[in-house]
Amino acid sequence: MHYIPVTSRIRNALLNPAWVCFTWVGMTIGVSMLATPVKFMAGSLTRPVALDVGRVTFLAFNKAELAALIVLLIVVRISGLSRELWAWCSALALILVAQGAWLIPELAARTDMILAGVEPPPSHAHTIYLGLELVKIGLLFVLGFRSLANRA
Repeated sequence: MHYIPVTSRIRNALLNPAWVCFTWVGMTIGVSMLATPVKFMAGSLTRPVALDVGRVTFLAFNKAELAALIVLLIVVRISGLSRELWAWCSALALILVAQGAWLIPELAARTDMILAGVEPPPSHAHTIYLGLELVKIGLLFVLGFRSLANRA
């Protein structure tokens, strides 16, 4: 069996886009699928406060995801897997743009209305946002596992 130095193994792991994908999946599941729904179950947290916290959280989270996308694009490029993974990365970028430029501002405006005491009209924005989160998680899993398979 051939010995590979620890530093080489660490370098090879860091040059594989899978670590970015799986870290990002964990962040998305933690924020969108766990923390957000759970906060509305807290009896002492009022709806306006929960919505305000959600607005701030998702604005910050979108910025963190943009940073994750930049890191992912850099690692994909350096890894030599650009050709195989470019379409998947492009789909992720489109989702982030849709969320950051359209859905998060729309949902923030709805929160502002509720905080002002006005009940906003019905909207599909939350459902669309959730759907895009699920697609994003799926894309990240595909990217992560393809990255691992291409390095095997």
